[in-house]
Amino acid sequence: MKIAVAQANPTVGALSANREKAVSVCDSLSPDVSLVVFPEMFLTGYPPEDLLLRSDFIDATAKEVENLVRYSRGRSDLAILIGAPVRQGKNLYNACLWIQAGKIQGRYFKHLLPNYGVFDERRYFSPGQSLEVWEVGGIKVLPTICEDIWDVRNGPLSRIDGVRPDLVVNISASPFHKGKLRERLKVITKASQKAKAPLLYVNLVGGQDELVFDGGSLLVSGSEEKFMLPRFREVVEEVDLERVLKGRRRIDLPKAGIEEVYEALVLGVRDYVEKNGFKKTLVGLSGGIDSSLTCALLVDALGRDRVVGVSMPSRFNSRQTIRDVKRLVKNLGVECHWIEIEVIFQAFLEALRSVFKDLPFDTAEENIQARIRGTLLMALSNKFGWLVITTGNKSEMSVGYATLYGDMAGGFALLKDVPKTMVWQLARYFNRRHERTVIPESIIRRPPTAELRFNQRDEDSLVPYPVLDKIVDAYVEKRMSYREIVDMGIPESAVKKILRMIWRSEYKRRQAPPGVKITPLAFGKDWRMPITNQFSPVRE
Repeated sequence: MKIAVAQANPTVGALSANREKAVSVCDSLSPDVSLVVFPEMFLTGYPPEDLLLRSDFIDATAKEVENLVRYSRGRSDLAILIGAPVRQGKNLYNACLWIQAGKIQGRYFKHLLPNYGVFDERRYFSPGQSLEVWEVGGIKVLPTICEDIWDVRNGPLSRIDGVRPDLVVNISASPFHKGKLRERLKVITKASQKAKAPLLYVNLVGGQDELVFDGGSLLVSGSEEKFMLPRFREVVEEVDLERVLKGRRRIDLPKAGIEEVYEALVLGVRDYVEKNGFKKTLVGLSGGIDSSLTCALLVDALGRDRVVGVSMPSRFNSRQTIRDVKRLVKNLGVECHWIEIEVIFQAFLEALRSVFKDLPFDTAEENIQARIRGTLLMALSNKFGWLVITTGNKSEMSVGYATLYGDMAGGFALLKDVPKTMVWQLARYFNRRHERTVIPESIIRRPPTAELRFNQRDEDSLVPYPVLDKIVDAYVEKRMSYREIVDMGIPESAVKKILRMIWRSEYKRRQAPPGVKITPLAFGKDWRMPITNQFSPVRE
């Protein structure tokens, strides 16, 4: 039996376009392909969120299912397995549909509905109950959907005794985070062993708001991985099932490192820009590592002609940082505008002079500069329709080291979930990948500074970033307590300071633009904390 694995990239809400993409895939297949498998919720894109609460959306999806059924009349030899929401009575189900020869031959409803992290499926769907085995192309296929195989004790595979499928198919929309591939492989292997059958895992690929789906579709038989499709790319692969299963080749899994983070960032921002219809992106260039890396990643994602830089120096910017901006834009080949903000800054100070009187220069004056720059970027965005990409990283977002309506102003925060220490790693990886020093070494080596006052360093307000990132990882990612973090050997004063800053900064994070999820727990859907909140994480 020949199977086509359609690791495809839909767009949420683009119902007819998604259906047309499915049809295009089917039309491209060899005549001897008996089965084509698409990912979970492919017809709607994933996650459609509260679109699922709208009857007009569900009705429109049902019409596209009908259109696909109508198409299948001319391809009676081809079985199509595809994900879509299906309403029956008062209930809505996350379904895998078997479409063939002008009919819906089978419906399987997802049993296990994830309701953690980025998932809210119990808000929308009812759980399925029945175990299905379909005779497709002469083999017995047992369909499952994503979470169904992650818990073999409570999911449909817990009732598989007596059922002898030839193939378990799992259609999935599993989002990326660093190291996720290894987790998936363990789950898929365990599920295949439980079913005593090969398991074909077909994952979504593409960016959707802050989520990235990395593909990496797999065929596993017992403890052997038979093949894996490339990650972060749309791929349609035709597989001779019998031949592949007889083979003894074990695939080499890609390492979970900085390369997969790079791929996720590039795919995530590309799809956000493309799917939202922006022609160009705009980034403020300070000469620092964050804005330099952001600009470089945008060039790789979109091409240099779709990236515009803006440098907005003030009295506090050193000659070195200005030189570094010039070197960077030359190396990347991007258009760059230079707008001096000193006159604007002086106008603000003069307007506020009678109110500020003789008060010392502090964060108020610093934030004025950031907000001037944010205003200029948004003016260019409004005038030309360019999408402003903000440059702040996760370390800064964690502790609120950012200015509302200043450097946080924009439409997409590319590095929002990237810790500062990883920013340096990505910059060096970018240069290695391009086999030349695109991001100047002076930018990578310079101690981080916002340059909003003379001789400023980030560490004046924070703690060294390696220490900060350890605290953020422990408290945010691992949900460790204050005392547990101190017991790791981190200075107690640093832990107290950073935890208090994290807790006080929720109001800022709530107003930040979306950004690509990289870590297991990102600020956004993963992190839902009240702004008004008097709980203190620092307890003796």
